Amino acid sequence: MSGTPTLVVIGAGPRGTGLIERIAANAPTLYGDRPLTIHLVDPYPPGGGRIWRHDQSPLLWMNSMAEDVTMFTDDTVRQEGPTRPGPALHTWAADIRDGRLDLPDGTGADPGLLDEIKALEGTGFPSRRLQSVYLRWVYEQSVAALPEGITVHWHRGSALRVSGPREGRQRVWLAGRGSPLLTDAVVVTIGHLEAEPEPEQVRLADFADRHGLLHLPPDFTADTDLTAVPAGEPVVVRGFGLAFVDLMVLLTEGRGGRYEDGEYVPSGREPVLHVGSRRGVPYHSKIGYTWDGERPPLPRFLGPERTEALLAAGRPVDFRRDVWPHVDKELGYAHYHRLFTAHPERTTGDWAGFEAKYTAADPTGSELAALVAATVPDPADRLDLEALDHPLDGVRHPSFDALQEGLRGYITADLERRHDPGHSPDLAVFLGLLSVYGQLIRLGDLGGWWHGFFSYLASGPPGPRLHQLLALSRAGVVRFLGAGMTVETDERRGLFLAGSATVPGQRIAARTLVEARLPDPTLERTRSPLLQELYEDGAATTATGLLPVAPDSGRILGRDGRPHPRRFALGPFTTARAGGAFTRPRTGGPAFRQNDATARTALTLLRDLACTEG
Repeated sequence: MSGTPTLVVIGAGPRGTGLIERIAANAPTLYGDRPLTIHLVDPYPPGGGRIWRHDQSPLLWMNSMAEDVTMFTDDTVRQEGPTRPGPALHTWAADIRDGRLDLPDGTGADPGLLDEIKALEGTGFPSRRLQSVYLRWVYEQSVAALPEGITVHWHRGSALRVSGPREGRQRVWLAGRGSPLLTDAVVVTIGHLEAEPEPEQVRLADFADRHGLLHLPPDFTADTDLTAVPAGEPVVVRGFGLAFVDLMVLLTEGRGGRYEDGEYVPSGREPVLHVGSRRGVPYHSKIGYTWDGERPPLPRFLGPERTEALLAAGRPVDFRRDVWPHVDKELGYAHYHRLFTAHPERTTGDWAGFEAKYTAADPTGSELAALVAATVPDPADRLDLEALDHPLDGVRHPSFDALQEGLRGYITADLERRHDPGHSPDLAVFLGLLSVYGQLIRLGDLGGWWHGFFSYLASGPPGPRLHQLLALSRAGVVRFLGAGMTVETDERRGLFLAGSATVPGQRIAARTLVEARLPDPTLERTRSPLLQELYEDGAATTATGLLPVAPDSGRILGRDGRPHPRRFALGPFTTARAGGAFTRPRTGGPAFRQNDATARTALTLLRDLACTEG
């Protein structure tokens, strides 16, 4: 190897930052005092990257409480590298407020930010702008923690392609630069992807163009130009998750509306948002109380041994057949453990007897349902995941007007339940979901349903956002469409028509359609020239378009099944997609484990190359 070894990291958001933190933690042991140059490539500033950049509306919040956000490892993370503790977001804000820490360079001149830091509590929901500053601070701390011989250079731009032989140095070509960066290894951490439209979106866009309508395809809401969305007119919105919540905020408060005493006071510039989805309801509210007492011992039925057995079975893993029964049993175990230990008056028998029978029961048979029915008298205390996934199944209303009050009742009941410790088995199920997610990322591409279900139960909006949604509904600014939402086109009238199974035979006509969701992360349709080139250069793809990577290293897998020795990838576009690049403290953070494994593999590669070629 001639000259200083080099690593290129493409993507400077939380995943790239987390990787650098892990390089800093592992380098003293694995790499020694050798020199290393790290080139960090991203058009957005390091730390927050695009999604968490500071330059976005201060009205947009995180959907996590400040005490549930950390970028640092602890002893619950199953990793080979050393643990490097650090402050969670709320602790960091308190340290800034009390003068124990300094804000990152260039961020202290924003009075709104300083006011938010002063007011932030652990149970508060910070703005994304504040999270951006935290991530910038983590980045600066991680760079400062690197051994003396390791330097980082940020290139403000986009990487277009990677070329080079499997066993030789790689070339990373940047936009606007005639010569490539020569590097010994590349890690792609570019986060959420833009995508070419799906066939249905192309059809809808063509229809809108022909009739002078507005069609906004799937996108990151903070990047969507909403200025053309007309005030006072009906707007059909397909999608009821977090992208919708952002859209709701930007088209109401973002247009001058305000809340007074729990009611919404319009500015007159809002559209009327008619929102629906497959489920027809918003994601469940964030849980508004903390854990106390004994935690369920997880994993119990879906641990490393089970996932290893599934991987060793020698056949493709079918989620519904091979995985879901064990997920169902694991989440049920968490639920009933909490019910028996915290609310025993709502059960019959004792936990030890229930646990023994529950453990012995076949997850695919009827024994579990019979056991629960015999020991949990109130059906409301039983966990039914299928019913949770289809909350409006069988619900019918004669008109959209009739639906509104019913759905407001549903949302109100959800808010009450998610803030009532009497329903603490819900929090146990949340912990079970985190445990399950940590195992399932080893199984690769399990299809989109699981990730949507996880987000629906575990990653919903803050409670205050749902209170705002209720106020907007009462003010007539938001109207609910129901479940099984459909969107049709009326060529004769030149309008979009939206309906649902909840209100049979009724349609809402509108001149504007907004798809409130992120594009699916598919290699075949990605607008990223970098990933297009990787695919054309031999990288594999799954049935749903994810980039396969080796789960124990993050190495990109080729279509021949071999891992590329010098190319790595981390993030939601890969088969090792984790729940997020950061997580709540003491929950095992699977993204942290992935970052650690990739950092160690890359450092070992660079060390061995230096020793062999030096």
